Amino acid sequence: MRQQNSRQRCAQNTRKASQMITTRKPATQFLTAAMLFVSAGSPALASSDETLSIATIELTGSPAEMEQGFTWLGDGSETLIGLVNTIDTLAYDDEFAGLFIRLKDATLTTTQVEELGAALTRFRDEGKKVHLFAEGYGTADLLLGSFVDEVMLQTGGFVSFPGLHMEEMFLADTLSWIGVKAQLVQVGAYKGANEQMTRSSPSPEWDENISGLLDGMYSNLRAIVKDGRNMSDRELDHAMEIAWAADGEHAIEAGLIDSVVDLPDLKEHLSDFYDAEIRWVKDPYAVHQPTMDFSNPFAFFSQLGHEQELHIDHPTIAVLHVNGTIIDGDSSSGGMFGGGQSVGSRTIRNAIEDILKEDLIEGVVVRINSPGGSAIASEVMWQGVERLKTEKPVWVSVGSMAASGGYYVLSAGDKVFVNPSSIVGSIGVVGGKYAMGELYDKAKVHIVERSRGPMGDLFSASKPWNESQLKVIRNQMTETYELFTSRVTAGRDGIDLSKTAEGRLFVGSDAIALHMADEIGGLDDAINELAVDLDMGDFDVVHYPQPPSFEDFIGNMLGGFLSAPGLTMGTSQIEVTLRTLLGDRRYESVVDTLNGLALLREESVLLLNPNTLIFR
Repeated sequence: MRQQNSRQRCAQNTRKASQMITTRKPATQFLTAAMLFVSAGSPALASSDETLSIATIELTGSPAEMEQGFTWLGDGSETLIGLVNTIDTLAYDDEFAGLFIRLKDATLTTTQVEELGAALTRFRDEGKKVHLFAEGYGTADLLLGSFVDEVMLQTGGFVSFPGLHMEEMFLADTLSWIGVKAQLVQVGAYKGANEQMTRSSPSPEWDENISGLLDGMYSNLRAIVKDGRNMSDRELDHAMEIAWAADGEHAIEAGLIDSVVDLPDLKEHLSDFYDAEIRWVKDPYAVHQPTMDFSNPFAFFSQLGHEQELHIDHPTIAVLHVNGTIIDGDSSSGGMFGGGQSVGSRTIRNAIEDILKEDLIEGVVVRINSPGGSAIASEVMWQGVERLKTEKPVWVSVGSMAASGGYYVLSAGDKVFVNPSSIVGSIGVVGGKYAMGELYDKAKVHIVERSRGPMGDLFSASKPWNESQLKVIRNQMTETYELFTSRVTAGRDGIDLSKTAEGRLFVGSDAIALHMADEIGGLDDAINELAVDLDMGDFDVVHYPQPPSFEDFIGNMLGGFLSAPGLTMGTSQIEVTLRTLLGDRRYESVVDTLNGLALLREESVLLLNPNTLIFR
C-alpha cells in the first residue's frame, strides 16, 4: 500500500504576500465528504451567455487532525489540513469563479474556523467569491460565515447566536456520597486540575484563571464577527439580543446572514448572483484508486499480508501529530471511559526515529492538540523532539490546545504558531490517588491488604495518605514542576514564569506578548513558512504517525467491538452510562479529563490540564 503524499509549491515570498501556491493533491488527501463541482469557464463575473465553474465543499461533523483512513479502502480521511489545501488549490485554479460551502451538521471548533477562515481569506484575495449555506447556524457556523461573501439560510431555518456559555463540573460531593476520597495535590495555585474532584466550587485562583480565558475567547469571537460582518460593538450586541433564536428574516435584519434560499433554488440563486449559467461537475481533482472487492472475503483477508508503504522521493516537510491525552507506551483511540484519543510516548518516539531516517525530510512541524497527561511520557516526548532538533529544524503548530504536558512538548520547538483561540499554558503539576475505602464498605466489599517495605502501602486503593506520605508525594511533584519550568525557560526565550506559570491558561492571541508562542497562524502557515525558511520550492508533506496497517486495524476492531463476558459490542458500559447521564456533548467534553485522571492508576504525578470546559 502506497501512502499518498500531499505536495505544495513554495514561491520566493511568503503566503502573506500571496506568493505561496498549493498544487493539486491526490483525492486521498481531501475530505471524503467534500464534493467539488467544476466546468470550463472564467473565474470573473460573466455575461449571461457564459458558463462559470463553482466548487462546492460539503462539511459534515468535524475535520480530523490527521489521517485516520486506510488506503486499502481506496479512500482518504477528512482532515483539516486537507480542506485548507483544497481551498488554496481552488484559489489558484483559473477554472473556478467561486466556492460554495454547505454545512450539514458540522461541528467546527473555533480554532478550526480560524484556520479555515485564513484559507478562505486567501481564496477571496484572488478575486473569487465564497458562499455559505446551512439549514441552521450556531455560533461556530456564524464565525465561518464571517469569512465569506454571502451567508445563506435554508428557508424555514434558524439562527442562534446567544454568546458563550461554559459549564464546569465539580464532583467532590458526588465522590463523598459514594465513599471515594480524592487525594489530589497540585503545584501551581492556578493549575485547577484537582479542583473538579476535590472541591464543590472553584477556588478564587481558578475562577480568575478560567474567567480570563473565557474573556479572551469571547473577545476573539467578537473580533471575527465585527470584522467579517462590518459591525460595531453596539450593532453586534443588538444582533446577539435578537439572534439568540431567530428566523431568517430577523437574522438578516440583525446583519448576521445575507439571504434565505430554498435548497432546490440554489443553482438559480447563484446563476443570478454571477449573471451566468452555473455547471457543477463532481470531483475535478479525484485520483480514483481501485477499491477492495468486499464480495470476495479472500480479497479482504489477503490484505493482512500487505505492509503499508511510505515512499519519500522528494524534498519533504513532516508533520508530527501529538493528538490527545499523553500516555506512556502506544497511542490508542480511547481509554478507560471510552471515546477520546491518547497519544503514546513510544508511538511518538518511533515516529521521530522514522523521520530521522529520511534524508529528504528537511524540516518538521509538530502539531499539538493535547491537554497533557503523563509527566513521564511528556518528558520522553520532549527528549525526542530535542533529539530531532539536532538533525532538522522543528517548528510547532497548536490546534485547539497545547496545555500542561502538551505545552511541555511545545517548549522544545524552535518556533511556535498558535491560532487566536488556541489554549496554551497550564504550566503546573497535579498528582494523587482516590482512596475508596468508604466505597468498599458501602458496597460490603472486604479488602485485606498486605504490604512490605517502608513505602509498600503508598498506593493502597482503600487507605488515604497520612501527612508524611503526602509530603513525599508533594516533594516528587515539586521536582517535576521544577523540571517542567526549566524546560519552558530553556525553550521559550524571554518568558516570565511569574506571569505565565502556576497553571495559568491563555488564548493564543494573548500568548504572543507573553513569549509563550511566536506567531499567529495555523498548520498550513507553519508548513509553508518553514518551507520558505528552508528555501524549499516544490515539496511534499507527509504525516506521522502513519495510519494503522490493515492488520492493526482488524486487531483494534475486534478488540473494540467484541468483548467478554456479555459480548459488549462497540462501546463500554461505562461509556454508555456516562453518555446517557451527561449527553453526548458533555460526555465528549469530559472524556479526555476522565481518561487522563485514570492515569493515576499507574502514575502519581500528571501534567494534565482540566479541559472539562463546555463552550456554547
